[in-house]
Amino acid sequence: MSNMSTNSTIDHCNTPNPFTYQIFSWVMVVEFVLGLPLNLSVLYVFIFRFKFWKNKSIFLFNIVVADFLLVACLPAKIYHYQHNQRRSNSTPVCKTLLFMLFLNRGASIAFLIVLSIDRYFNVVHLGRRNFVKILKKSPQISIIIWLFLLPLTIPTMLKTFECCNSHGRKIETQLHDVTDTLREVVFFSQIVIPFIILVYCTMRIVNRLRKKTVGEKAKLRRAMCVVTSVVVVFSICFLPCAIARAVLLSVRLQNLQEAEDLVVQVYDGLMVLSYMDCLLDPLVYCFCNSGFKDAYISTFCPAVLRQKLLKTDFGLGTTTTITTTTTSATRNVSLPILEK
Repeated sequence: MSNMSTNSTIDHCNTPNPFTYQIFSWVMVVEFVLGLPLNLSVLYVFIFRFKFWKNKSIFLFNIVVADFLLVACLPAKIYHYQHNQRRSNSTPVCKTLLFMLFLNRGASIAFLIVLSIDRYFNVVHLGRRNFVKILKKSPQISIIIWLFLLPLTIPTMLKTFECCNSHGRKIETQLHDVTDTLREVVFFSQIVIPFIILVYCTMRIVNRLRKKTVGEKAKLRRAMCVVTSVVVVFSICFLPCAIARAVLLSVRLQNLQEAEDLVVQVYDGLMVLSYMDCLLDPLVYCFCNSGFKDAYISTFCPAVLRQKLLKTDFGLGTTTTITTTTTSATRNVSLPILEK
């Protein structure tokens, strides 16, 4: 156990319980086996069949690109866990992997929030000009977001980054303290702030659909289900690991070694759970777009099923038409909430 002590100058990053990490590795095997063909097929349809740049689906496309970066990292994570290591002993491999994972997480959350804000304006402030609608017409905004995320990965490239551990060293220099604090601020701000924005947008959208509309209740319920599913996916993939990391930092600072060995396993397990993001994103976002759904079915489904699936309304890709009542008149408006 001495080589795993949190108060050593160098964290060796061995797994506290090899059997637990063998289970984690096989969970990631399943995620990789399912995620690779799913994301490759979605990327193919976006580029060659759906032509995302013509269908105002640039944000969706970038979410899929971010998910593909995550899928590309899984084989290395699987290898390390199966060899009882929490990270690679090779510094270049370790830093590259951490860079990719942080970039994926940041990009996935960033484009998700932009997508949610776009839906918010399309429903709550329908018809009003907004900066998201303007930016959506400019592909350069995606490049700017990716470039903005690059500096946020700098803490992962520093030498003090050891096994996602922070503070709690017996010998901790001022550089250690600054870089560790910076890394944790980046990690938590990337999750907490977007979650607050996401919850606010979702509550306003649901409130708008529930209280100020009449007619077509079934479509409205499906629309609200799609919107709330975004919060559910975020809560499953990102919030648990953030809470576990906060607990891990607490036990490290209190030098509770036995508790840390347990919390480390919980934290790593929840990080493995967060990789489910690469499977859930295409299902929750891409297939809620009727145009993309039709293009995907036409490309990959057998001819026997193709016509039947194309004629079936799953309630995911339709534009919701509602009636809003004002003091002066009643008018019909289309809310393209599911097309975004």
